[in-house]
Amino acid sequence: MNSNVKKFIQNFSYTFIANVLSIVISTVLILIVPRFIGVDEYGYWQLYIFYTSYISYMSLGLTDGAYLRFGGYKYNDLPKNVFVSQYWFLVVFDIVVNISIASFYNLISINTNKTIVVLLTSITGILVVPRSLLTFMLQATNRIKEFSVIIILERLIYFILIIIFLLNGIRKFEYLIYADIIGKFCSVLYSIFVCKELVFGKFASFKISVKEIWLNISVGIKLLVANFVSMLIIGIVRFCIEKNWSIETFGKISLTLSISNMLMLFINAMAVILFPALRRTSENHLPAIYKMMRTIIMIPLIGLLIFYYPAKIILVAWLPQYAESLTYMALLFPMCLYESKMLLLINTYLKTLRKEKLLMEINLITVGFSVILTSISVFIINNFNFTILSIIILLAFRCITAELCLSKMLKIQVKKDIILELFMTIIFIAVSWYLNISVALIIYFIAYVIYLIIKKNDAVYLWKNIRSLLKTN
Repeated sequence: MNSNVKKFIQNFSYTFIANVLSIVISTVLILIVPRFIGVDEYGYWQLYIFYTSYISYMSLGLTDGAYLRFGGYKYNDLPKNVFVSQYWFLVVFDIVVNISIASFYNLISINTNKTIVVLLTSITGILVVPRSLLTFMLQATNRIKEFSVIIILERLIYFILIIIFLLNGIRKFEYLIYADIIGKFCSVLYSIFVCKELVFGKFASFKISVKEIWLNISVGIKLLVANFVSMLIIGIVRFCIEKNWSIETFGKISLTLSISNMLMLFINAMAVILFPALRRTSENHLPAIYKMMRTIIMIPLIGLLIFYYPAKIILVAWLPQYAESLTYMALLFPMCLYESKMLLLINTYLKTLRKEKLLMEINLITVGFSVILTSISVFIINNFNFTILSIIILLAFRCITAELCLSKMLKIQVKKDIILELFMTIIFIAVSWYLNISVALIIYFIAYVIYLIIKKNDAVYLWKNIRSLLKTN
């Protein structure tokens, strides 16, 4: 077997285990927590998760820049004293920023529960932002095993504590957040242990430290803005739902989004190891690898939409108080197609080709589109259904636009595949929303069989290439 393929498989196995555990934990929490706590309490818990998803962007782009600049390096070749300076800069910076945010919100807020959420989010920010520099360097230098252990440790402690709280009759959202913070704190300690050379030691000179911090920020700021804006695409819609409707509605839709996003954990397992691998690959091979990876993820993902039908039946029976919101899975489930392709392929390739500016521009355009669509659906026509549908419209628009740009750089043809995937998405949403589950399942299954027949040659080509790689020494 090709040594590069062997290393890729080995690294994937580590992240696969970490992400399978995350999926199991997420599934259990999604199914169990709403069953035991009130809709209000669940809403505030989801609000914390929503806020913390933006916390990592307080790095100013420093961690993103380091990831881009040192992707493909060996860990021992990293300039350790430079990273010591940058780590402690992030610690001090985030302490100051998060304390300021918490103090300001405490002065202006009249909602005690939201104040608690913001305060605990600020504590999380102090923990996770400096840690991100260490985890990014583990990913960039292909130390995937250590990175995976950090994820496993955080999620496992988080899960165990939540189960303990629920079994002891503790139903308040604050304790669910405490469990998350404790899990993150333990993972921070382990990340410091495995990256102690980047945390403890002699600082680089002040001049070099400032120069490196500025260089990483200047390189990473475009990627940071691109990622932050990417979060805003759905974030604007969710924020307006919380403001225009209620915390209960926000919690219910967050549950549906969480279920729809579960498949993303598998994709993330591959994205983590693909970037450093591609940075070490000749640009001549990138188009062929893209076509192979595209076929590998899209054919199974389009097929996995079939599991929506039994999943909805089970979830409605288990969580009857969320039955109404679970109907929106029909509109949101296909988001995994576009988010998976964006995360694994398009983002990774644009970063490899150092086209962060293009990624940022596409995301900014999509956010502008998000503001327009959300304003119309929420404030003008006040239509909740269209507000939810706008999420998949926005994600599809961004993904298709970005892939068309990328295909020109790689000189490959993807328009036929884009049209096919869009057609399958429309069929799924239409039959799942308007028809009963049995009829919808039959129609979508027939459509998927036709899709497989159309994609037969691509599947055969992929299989031949995989066999060739496995036989290569």
